[in-house]
Amino acid sequence: MAHNGVLFLDELPEFKRDVLEVMRQPLEDREVTISRAKFTITYPSSFMLVASMNPSPSGFFNDPSMPNTTSPHEMQRYMSKISGPLLDRIDIHIEVTPVPFEKLADERKAESSVEIRKRVTAAREIQTKRFETVENVHYNAQMSSKLIREYCVLDEPSKELLKNAMERLNLSARAYDRILKVSRTIADLDNAPNIISSHIAEAIQYRSLDREGWLG
Repeated sequence: MAHNGVLFLDELPEFKRDVLEVMRQPLEDREVTISRAKFTITYPSSFMLVASMNPSPSGFFNDPSMPNTTSPHEMQRYMSKISGPLLDRIDIHIEVTPVPFEKLADERKAESSVEIRKRVTAAREIQTKRFETVENVHYNAQMSSKLIREYCVLDEPSKELLKNAMERLNLSARAYDRILKVSRTIADLDNAPNIISSHIAEAIQYRSLDREGWLG
């Protein structure tokens, strides 16, 4: 796997499960260990995983304009191709509903890519400065548990919101850390020195595949 590269996997559930499970260690540790009969070697493997999938085998699950042609059993079998521990290691899950023609044909201008890039660049500069004295850490996703405790301090409303989400959605400790990292990044995009409840709320929304009942 490429060091500091992007790995894009289209149609994630179509990959063999044992192939996907191999990514768990490098996603967690940012290094990959290869073992052979006479030696073991470890390589750096800090990469960004981007994956896409249809929401169901038919592709029409949760499309309000289409009849649901997939049974809950088929949906469960389809989703079970991706293990919970692997999903746990993916920071952001975004569920996208089909865009109706009226929206596609809307002539109102959305925020330009140039403006979005400016905000992202500014947020990355904030992170570079934040971690300038920390070895091998350059951005929020690389934070250890110790750094999370230092840079993701929550006020009481934010703590309560996250506590309720953890209990309601039955989130893991790994998901908890990822929500905090994403919240810190959302705050950076806002140029906000502290994480507030709206940042936490937005980050929780990006854990859609953790939610009980997501399959309906």
